[in-house]
Amino acid sequence: MKNVKKFVAVLSIVGVLGTAGAVYALEIKTPADVVAGLTGKSITEVNNERTSGKTYGTIAKEANKLDEFKAQMLEQKKAILDQRVKDGTLTQEQADAIYKRIKDNQALCDGTGNEGTGRGCGAGFGNGKGMGRGLGSGSCTGLGAGNGSIR
Repeated sequence: MKNVKKFVAVLSIVGVLGTAGAVYALEIKTPADVVAGLTGKSITEVNNERTSGKTYGTIAKEANKLDEFKAQMLEQKKAILDQRVKDGTLTQEQADAIYKRIKDNQALCDGTGNEGTGRGCGAGFGNGKGMGRGLGSGSCTGLGAGNGSIR
C-alpha cells in the first residue's frame, strides 16, 4: 500500500510539473497583448489602431511605453528561441546569433517599424500559436525580412 501511495505522489508531482510547463508555454504573448497590457487599452483598441496603420511600437511610444514594450518583446522572443533550442530545431549558436540581431535592431527602434527591414533572415516570429519554424539559409527566399522589427 505504501508503494502505491509513493507512486501516486510521484505521479502527481510529475503531473504538476508538466502542467506548469504547459502554462509557461501559454504565457507567450502577441505584440498586441503586450501593448494592451502596457497601455491599459483593450486588445480591440490596439488592433483597431494597428489596422489604421500604426505599428505596435508607435502605439507603445505614444503611451510613453516604448522601452517597456521593447523589453517585453525581447523577453518573448528569447523564450521562443530557448524553446526551439530545447526542441532541437535551433542550435544554441543559431539562437544566440538571432537574439543578438534582435537586440541590435531594437537599439535602432524608434517605434515606426522600419528598423531591421530587409536586413536578413527572420527567425519565424509571428503572431498567434504558429510562431513560424524556419531559420533558413542562403538568400532566405520566402521567409520574410527583418528579424527585429517591432510592428
